[in-house]
Amino acid sequence: MLMADLGEVRLHYDLSGDDNGAAVVFVNSLGTDFRLWDKVVARLSPGLRVLRYDMRGHGLSDAPPAPYAMGALVRDLEQLMQHLGLRDAVVVGLSIGGLVAQGLAVKRLDLVRGLVLSNTAAKIGTREIWQQRIATVRAEGIEGLANATMGRWFGAAFRATPECAAWRAMLTRTPVEGYAGCAAALAGADFYVTTAGLRLPALGIAGSVDGATPPDMVRETLDLIPGARFALIQDAGHLPCVDQPDRYAGILNRFLGEIGHAPRHANNV
Repeated sequence: MLMADLGEVRLHYDLSGDDNGAAVVFVNSLGTDFRLWDKVVARLSPGLRVLRYDMRGHGLSDAPPAPYAMGALVRDLEQLMQHLGLRDAVVVGLSIGGLVAQGLAVKRLDLVRGLVLSNTAAKIGTREIWQQRIATVRAEGIEGLANATMGRWFGAAFRATPECAAWRAMLTRTPVEGYAGCAAALAGADFYVTTAGLRLPALGIAGSVDGATPPDMVRETLDLIPGARFALIQDAGHLPCVDQPDRYAGILNRFLGEIGHAPRHANNV
């Protein structure tokens, strides 16, 4: 178990791969931990340096009292990368993780060489929606929104598999303070103006049956960044790295190869 003490918060992380390889940083979604990326990391091109971490309030990282600001979540990743000596990374963020990735690129372009914005947007939901979800978890616990969340995360076919129960369990074990804190960060985040100023390699990934950030929402955000690529994964939900890992990893590996961040491979489709 690796823990980084950043003063304000301690973050649980995993650093693997080639010590001298180009860095790829993965940022998890609301209600998950860094195991979200297990299937994709196992399928990545060789020779990369891979960082995953549990966002504050999730997994084994500290869960300070809510609310959190999006700036604090961005600062957490900034400080973790500095702590580990990582820079010029491709940052892969899913859902709230995509907002953290956008915020870090705006703040510290020296740390970010490229962005993969997966199932995310420059703004997700409304303040009223997030306040309602915060009220629900305060009153009923995360169990109170678990079934609805599974409906947004996964298509019907995946929800019928035994694996779906494990993801439901991960969600419900998220600390209430962590969920409420990050929901508050989402309520106040609007990166349309700042993301439109970014000039760097970027890829958007969307799932055709994503009930949280539909494909048009993802595409609209990528359209803010000149030259950004966009990939749609059919029959994938909000977590395509879980329900379509082969396709997801292929798209990611191809992007990394195209921008010279990892070797090109013929099977990266």
